[in-house]
Formats: sequence, structure tokens, C-alpha cells
Amino acid sequence: MCGRYAASASPEEMIEVFDVQQVVDDPALPPLRPRFNIAPTDPVAAVMDRRSRQTDEVLRTLARPRWGLVPSWAKDRSAAARLINARVETVAEKASFRKAFATRRCLLPADGYYEWQRTPATDGGRPGKQPWWIQPVERAGEPPWMVMAGLYEFWRDPSLPDDHPRAWLATCTIITTQANDELGRIHDRMPVQVLRRDWDDWLDPALVDPLVAHDLLHLPGPGEMTSWPVSSAVGNVRNDSPALREPVALQPGLLE
Repeated sequence: MCGRYAASASPEEMIEVFDVQQVVDDPALPPLRPRFNIAPTDPVAAVMDRRSRQTDEVLRTLARPRWGLVPSWAKDRSAAARLINARVETVAEKASFRKAFATRRCLLPADGYYEWQRTPATDGGRPGKQPWWIQPVERAGEPPWMVMAGLYEFWRDPSLPDDHPRAWLATCTIITTQANDELGRIHDRMPVQVLRRDWDDWLDPALVDPLVAHDLLHLPGPGEMTSWPVSSAVGNVRNDSPALREPVALQPGLLE
């Protein structure tokens, strides 16, 4: 799975790289800023193609959905804490994601992500967990980030009146796949990415064929990602600084 990540790109950088035409301004959310320990239910930067109600034109949009998808049919928003990831193997069939995979796909730019590797028990104690930082290596033609494949949804809060500013909740999820051999030693899942050449097609709401959408997903292969162990401080969501990504000594008993 992917349960924490970092994203330090500025709004200006994302607007330029993704050819953004409009930015969703939500005064209820904190300003978009570099984040180094993004956790579930946090608002995150997401790029999507949305149809304008005024002109009916599809516009490239920079929005701030909360991480953790709430299906449109959900009774309440409690699903957000559970649906932070969607498995690529079942995303087109599972009820929670099927509708979003058909027409509401997005891009989630990230510097990289954190994953936890189980550590062997020592001195009769309980097994622990070693956090790792995982990021892409430099790739020709790609931005200096990993662009994760995501889905988004809109959920109507039935407890609020139609004119309430929080009546609608925008949420998103990250699509994951089985980790490649290099990363599988750390965790068995990893985020799916979308390469630059496929951004337009992936975001196109007119593309509704799940088989075609699947073909646009990029599963990182050997040599595309790099990783190193980091401090357990990342486990506390109150810690949020670039220092979280600094390498530390590997715990005894773990494989390099």
C-alpha cells in the first residue's frame, strides 16, 4: 500500500508542468505548500480534467481533494480512512472504485513515498517496523517527481443544506500494484504511475473503456526507483520536514 508520501512542488510548478488552466480555490483548506509527511484524510494536490458548467469546456484543473475516497453512494464519510488505495487488479470491478475509474481519473504528483518493512524480533521482543523512503530515479522526459495514478469522487453530505459550502466533499485514492523485486523486500505493494506521454489520455473524461485506461498505467520496473531507510520520526504525522527523508543506519537483520 501507500500510506504516507511527500509532495514539495509549488502550485506554480504544477501549473506549468501539467498545463493547468484553472485552480480550485477552497478557502476552507490550508494554502497549498510543500509537504513531507502527507497522511490519509489530508487535502492533497491533484490534477484532473473537469468540464466547466459555464462553457461546457473541459479544463485542466488543479484541485485539493482529501486523500481517502468516499464513494458517491456512501452513507457517511467514514470510508475515507479505509479507501486510500485502490488495487489495480480489481479497480475496474470493485464497487467503490468502478465509477471513478471510468470517468474520474486524476494525477497525484509526489516526490516519493514512505513504506514500512517488518523487522525481526530481538531479545524475545515483538517485531518492529523500519520506515523507508522510496523515490524515482531521474528519467528523461519525465518531471522530477513520480506522478501517481489516482481516482477522485464527489460525495454529498446529507446532513448539510444545499447551499452549505461544505455540502460536497471531494476525495481521492492512489492506485497500487504488486511491488517489483527491488521494492518487494520492503513491502508487497507500490503506487502505479502515469508517464507524461499518457497524461492527456488518462485524464480525458471521455475515455470510458477500462481496458484502454489500464493500458495507460505504468508499473515501475527494475532500476526505476531507489530507496533508503529513514527515521521512525515519519510515523508521527506532526513531523513534517525534509529531514524525514534523510537516510539512517539500517536496523540489524534487514537486507540491503
